[in-house]
Amino acid sequence: AAAEGGYAVIAVTDHGPGIPEIHRDRLFERFYRVDRARSRDSGGTGLGLAIVKHVAMVHGGYAEVESRTDANHGSTFRIRMPLTTEGRVKSLPLADATPFHTPTEHDPATLPATPSAARRTA
Repeated sequence: AAAEGGYAVIAVTDHGPGIPEIHRDRLFERFYRVDRARSRDSGGTGLGLAIVKHVAMVHGGYAEVESRTDANHGSTFRIRMPLTTEGRVKSLPLADATPFHTPTEHDPATLPATPSAARRTA
């Protein structure tokens, strides 16, 4: 962690294949997975980064990703949390927190509950 421009910054870097640009804007959405072939048995639920984003937002901060797909440069995920004048991370009363659910066009909560309902609406 480091202090940078009034923010505490926590960065996590990997040296994997990177994340294609078309996926980066959606990484922090609930239930979004870059690799659709991965199931919950082999790759999680797609909630981790959405939770990270929400926790950062509750504290007045944000989460971001930087990634390169050339030559396995990998990805760097950063959480930026605003600092107080004492150098501590600011916190907000729970009542001031924004709701976790932020509907998007691709939000699973807005999709039909069953596959048959999806066929009827298509």
